[in-house]
Amino acid sequence: MRAIWKGSINFGLVYIPVSVYPATKEEKISFRQLRASDLSPIRYKKVAEADQKEVPAHEIVKGFEYEKGKWITLRDEDFEKVQIESTHSVEITDFVDQGQINPKFFYKPYFLEPQKGGEKAYALLHKALTASGKVGVAKVAIQKREYLAAVKPDGLFLILELMHFAQEVLEPSSLSNGADRSVSPQELKMATALIDAMTAEWEPTKYRDQYQTALMQLIEEKAQKRTPAAKAPAPRVQPNVIDMVAVLQQSLQRAGSKAKASNGRTPSQKSTSALVKRKRRSVAA
Repeated sequence: MRAIWKGSINFGLVYIPVSVYPATKEEKISFRQLRASDLSPIRYKKVAEADQKEVPAHEIVKGFEYEKGKWITLRDEDFEKVQIESTHSVEITDFVDQGQINPKFFYKPYFLEPQKGGEKAYALLHKALTASGKVGVAKVAIQKREYLAAVKPDGLFLILELMHFAQEVLEPSSLSNGADRSVSPQELKMATALIDAMTAEWEPTKYRDQYQTALMQLIEEKAQKRTPAAKAPAPRVQPNVIDMVAVLQQSLQRAGSKAKASNGRTPSQKSTSALVKRKRRSVAA
């Protein structure tokens, strides 16, 4: 794994040299656009709006439209002049109870690894945050952009989780939350019972991207010159529920049936995603 940033965590007079590594990755199938007649890949050209002529890379500059039709341009040397204190450090300014931060502020985690000489201070911060239930709120600059971030324990490591600034988080003031609808005690009791029936241990590996799996299966069928099997569309959910109690009752029965089926599954039974993975390996071999 390659570090995307190296610097330090600072709080008070404590200095911890660290490296930052990605903690997540995005898995998706990539496509190229092709000309239908001969499957030739399509390239995009950068052209000027004034005369539609292609512009070579060395003639392209970044511009900001401060008034309609009026621009100022910035070059690399201009961006280098913008120096901020957090360029090479994760500067923790506050420690906050994690429960006080709305989850929608968090959006991208990174692993923090201590570098030579910083191991003891790293371990100390990890243990102190774990014991206190707090996170360190900091500023950090990565790839010439400043971020709000949180330093918090995750298992045996510290992670740096990038956060939205307050002005980036939207409030649902114009949306309806259904608070004007009354809920009967029986409906609430059954809804709670349904939640209890569907409660399980958190196992992140059991949740699969079914769309990506089905799409890859379709691609493999077409690559092997086989006609993809037609599948019936999923039934549409009725938007207007008249008898909520009846719907909850049916849901409870369904949850009970699923639990029985899950308990009765033999180890030899494979999921569709597992079969597709095995098929991919055989094709690659």
